[in-house]
Amino acid sequence: MCSIGRIADINLQVAHRDDAPVLLNLLELYSHDFSEFCSVAIGEDGKFGYKGLDEYWSLPERHPFIIKADGQLAGLALVRRGSPISGDPGVWDMTEFFVLRGYRRRGVGTLAAREVWRRFPGSWQVCIMQSNSIAGLFWQHALPTLMRPPTFRMHLAADGKRWNVISFESG
Repeated sequence: MCSIGRIADINLQVAHRDDAPVLLNLLELYSHDFSEFCSVAIGEDGKFGYKGLDEYWSLPERHPFIIKADGQLAGLALVRRGSPISGDPGVWDMTEFFVLRGYRRRGVGTLAAREVWRRFPGSWQVCIMQSNSIAGLFWQHALPTLMRPPTFRMHLAADGKRWNVISFESG
């Protein structure tokens, strides 16, 4: 597996359609983590599933990435233009962001997020489910190291859930 300590090399690579099985496997782990604080139904096949992944290769405003740390699979990022939570069509949205537990608190997520925002300059929103305190702590720590003020925070209800939305400019 991985040793404890900082990671020397973080690589954010574009995921191609033939990487879909890898992304689906990572999304299963992501959904499993989510099931701790949000009702996520598991299918009869023992999988959570992820609807809409194919759109990341068929719609030009969607961008899938695999995160690697020291050459090893470490997570994923799914980026899209337009926020389904706030309804703002002009912002970049970090739709899904996941780092494997063994790579957390080692700088992988912060560096991967920095690379995403470097590739997509402009207006951004990160929407954090209020019940996801772990993600809330990550973004609370990571955003100030990545972005310069000002950021705008708001609270929304969407999809039957309560969200903290952080808006900022990158680049």
